[in-house]
Amino acid sequence: MAEDPIIAQTSPYQVDLVEGETYWYCRCGRSQSQPFCDGSHQDTGIEPLEFVAPSTGTFNLCGCKATDDEPWCDGSHNVL
Repeated sequence: MAEDPIIAQTSPYQVDLVEGETYWYCRCGRSQSQPFCDGSHQDTGIEPLEFVAPSTGTFNLCGCKATDDEPWCDGSHNVL
C-alpha cells in the first residue's frame, strides 16, 4: 500500500523551466530538492512524475501535492 504524500509547503514553488527539457516532479513530498525528485520516494509506493516543459519561463509547481493538474499548481493549497 502506498504511503500518503507529505505536504512539502502550502504554496506553489516558482521555478524556471526550459522548453523541451525533461524534469522529474516530486509527488511524495519527501524530496529535499523540492519540487523536484531526489529519490526520497523509495519504498513509499509513490513515483515521481516525468514531464517536459512546454515553454521557457517561470511556472508554479504544486507544493502541497494535492493538485489535480500535476505538476502545475491549481490552487488546491487554498482549501487544505
